[in-house]
Amino acid sequence: MKVALGVTGGIAAYKAAEIVRLLQDRGIRVQVIMTRAAQEFVRPLTFAALSGEKVITGMFSSGEEHAPNIDSAIEHIAVAQALDALLVAPATADVLAHFAQGIASDFLTTLYLATTAPVVVAPAMNVNMWNHSATRANLQILRQRGVKVVEPDSGYLACGMTGSGRLAENEVIVAAVLEALGAAQDLSGEILLITAGPTREKIDPARYLTNRSSGRMGYAMAEAALRRGARVLLVTGPTALTPSGAAEVTRVESAEQMRDAVLDLLPQATIVIKTAAVSDYRAKSASPQKIKRKGPLTLELEPTADILKEISLRKQSQIVVGFAAETENVLENARQKLAAKKLDAIVVNDVSREGVGFDSERNEVTIITPDEVVEVPETTKWEVAQRVLDQVVRIRQQRKSRVNA
Repeated sequence: MKVALGVTGGIAAYKAAEIVRLLQDRGIRVQVIMTRAAQEFVRPLTFAALSGEKVITGMFSSGEEHAPNIDSAIEHIAVAQALDALLVAPATADVLAHFAQGIASDFLTTLYLATTAPVVVAPAMNVNMWNHSATRANLQILRQRGVKVVEPDSGYLACGMTGSGRLAENEVIVAAVLEALGAAQDLSGEILLITAGPTREKIDPARYLTNRSSGRMGYAMAEAALRRGARVLLVTGPTALTPSGAAEVTRVESAEQMRDAVLDLLPQATIVIKTAAVSDYRAKSASPQKIKRKGPLTLELEPTADILKEISLRKQSQIVVGFAAETENVLENARQKLAAKKLDAIVVNDVSREGVGFDSERNEVTIITPDEVVEVPETTKWEVAQRVLDQVVRIRQQRKSRVNA
């Protein structure tokens, strides 16, 4: 996900540097847009170094090496279309007035009009400016349009006065952005152990048994959990994906290695979500040398460890969610697995369908618990991950309710 951070001209502009870091900690890309006044307080180079992205300082590039061209002329449209949310922090009385009245006088105000993404503003200004009827009217207009306003705190202000107008705490601002992104911090304090990807079972030095899992579902689950405030322990088989930098990653290859890693991390976890597609069988005796092609070959196989069953036997108070890939009797087989392995929930999909599941960005699943069936129609794996985590939060709440009853 990508957030544009608008920084306007106020003494609180320096606090925006920490907001960049907090958003990045949650796996969110940040592109900073600075007004001319903001550049009097903080240099653009500061935000470029922190974000790793181009800092936009005006409607058009300047200088011989960056002459204005068609790309710079429509850059605000390109940025607007790429955004998942627009945050302005600090937001001065001036920029709030421009937003409310639809005045597009610079890149930031033009971007506001051009984007359809959620908008969050965190005002910061003198107490009298904050209380002025013009500011109050502008805020009312913005709220009516769906803009999320993060109310400023009260306290000692840079101007020497005391009262409302101090920029809200960075964590409060970031929480508002996450909520706008559909990533509320409802998993804060939880430690999620997530498995992802396939395993490889060696046949000889050149060959192995595996399956079609790309790891996308597990990686989406890890990223979604991070954005909802969890600490994530990701145990991943071989994939071509790059996990979020905030996840604590253990890389494995075989089912046995995944088993060892999972059981080692299990005592730390409060929630286990096992999306990995572990090979059910391995060669009983892997050849130390490459097997030469000499005609028909019989390969003797033996079962790999049932990691999910071992988790269920060893768990203490953890919530455990399994995944099942089926091709027939989908719901019946999933319910049997749910009961046999004493899971809190199981997520099942029909992998015989083309375009969803394996090797796809999309999925269609059914989430089954002992007392509920939730159908998730075809959608992105990111959205499936969110729906699964919604169910995990619901299970946690139900447990707490039973304890308190």
